[in-house]
Amino acid sequence: MASLLIHSSTVGPISSSFITQNSLFDFKYRNNLPKIRRRRRRRPPISISAVTDSDSSPSSFTGFQFPDQSKADTIKSLKLKLLSAVSGLNRGLAASEEDLQKADSAAKEIESVAGPVDLSTDLEKLQGRWKLIYSSAFSSRTLGGSRPGPPTGRLLPITLGQVFQRIDILSKDFDNIVELELGAPWPLQPIEVTATLAHKFEITGTCSIKIIFEKTTVKTTGNLSQLPPLEIPQLPEQFRPSTNRGSGDFEVTYLDSDLRITRGDRGELRVFVIS
Repeated sequence: MASLLIHSSTVGPISSSFITQNSLFDFKYRNNLPKIRRRRRRRPPISISAVTDSDSSPSSFTGFQFPDQSKADTIKSLKLKLLSAVSGLNRGLAASEEDLQKADSAAKEIESVAGPVDLSTDLEKLQGRWKLIYSSAFSSRTLGGSRPGPPTGRLLPITLGQVFQRIDILSKDFDNIVELELGAPWPLQPIEVTATLAHKFEITGTCSIKIIFEKTTVKTTGNLSQLPPLEIPQLPEQFRPSTNRGSGDFEVTYLDSDLRITRGDRGELRVFVIS
């Protein structure tokens, strides 16, 4: 608040009337003087919005998704679609013609989006124990699939259990491991066995593999697990049927850390998950 003070330069005593007038003038001036207000700078409004975990990705700030991320999301969705298509089909033994077409279509979608497999760079992804969850060849209701083989089913002598592939990229071992239940006449209990079909493999192309059969080892499980394994060597080539020369070829059409899709030399579609 502004005020005006009047001081006298006269030497000597100041009269009381002058002081009274001066005080009155000062009071009137101070109360009649217009107030000067300081203009405050108006601050721009602050907008606060919540940021979720999904908004913290780089793509949310740029307004678009990176192509690689979009492709990964698409493949993830297509993998779920394929797994849904083959679920409940008992690895293909219970597949109808419509089921076969749905599974094949779902696999082709993944193959198309992911692109060709290059085993020269992705060979390490083959390593491990893979569980077969679907084979179109099993729709023939035989263990051989598209090739001749013993029949399988609940009312038949052989019931198929779990099927695995064990691949070692260093030793080039490629073993098909099949769990079987062999029927026995009443009152005997069925015999549970695990058959291991040992192969060696070699890469014959960008995504193609050739396997060469070596031997079969059969091991009883369950109540007869104490019995030693039985090794069945490979028959000499001249005694082997023309449909089974001890080797086979297939292509790996999709491969990642937990899912593998292959197509055999007779068009068999197989789907594996890492186990």
